[in-house]
Amino acid sequence: MLNLSNLRVDIEGSRILNGISLTVAGGELVCLVGRNGAGKTTTFRTIMGYRRPRSGGIDFDGVSLARMPTWQIAQSGIGFSPEESEVYSDLTVAENIELSTWTRPTGRAADARIEEAYGVFPKLRQYLARGGAQLSGGERKMVSIARALTLDPKLLLLDEPFEGLSPAIIPSIAAGVASIRAMGKGILIAESNVHHIPDYTDRIYVLERGEVMFSGTLSEAYRDRDVMRVIAGRIETAS
Repeated sequence: MLNLSNLRVDIEGSRILNGISLTVAGGELVCLVGRNGAGKTTTFRTIMGYRRPRSGGIDFDGVSLARMPTWQIAQSGIGFSPEESEVYSDLTVAENIELSTWTRPTGRAADARIEEAYGVFPKLRQYLARGGAQLSGGERKMVSIARALTLDPKLLLLDEPFEGLSPAIIPSIAAGVASIRAMGKGILIAESNVHHIPDYTDRIYVLERGEVMFSGTLSEAYRDRDVMRVIAGRIETAS
């Protein structure tokens, strides 16, 4: 499904991604893990066309995305929920979630896609008429993921879906992610907190200073002291 190969990205003359490679197959949950500034969001924004790679490949279902505009990448079947959620404040919850059905018609009826999103996050049914500006951080995150889901994508990119949320709301988000995975959709999550990585994750990639330093299962990562030192942010630096 998604294949990044030797991806390099520069921003204002600085190398941010230095030859990263990763894959996500249909029905897989894959986590890109790293400290703040490691390059996770740059990876996502490059996949979505907001950034252009210096070199390397971004292939989705055998088609190169490297020079596609963002709208065309979304049309190809990739949904994106950014770290900031980016829920439209002047639209209601219902309008925010319905929006993607207007922008990407598919063979599935809009009503079915919307109902599927509410099935993943049933709590949102209580807030259909509430404006985006009236939502809590956790509610905004649910709306953002639900809106990406109504695009009817094959792959979802979720940037820090658990970051900054109340511990009370995290289980609801995690359950929603599990439901989406059970639909057979691929999911790529960016995460800075190893304790937020779902137990049912198929594979993780640990990103440090723009390079993949580890790929494997979560249990393998827990057994690797160097990997855990990086994830926990306890790297010794030269004085």
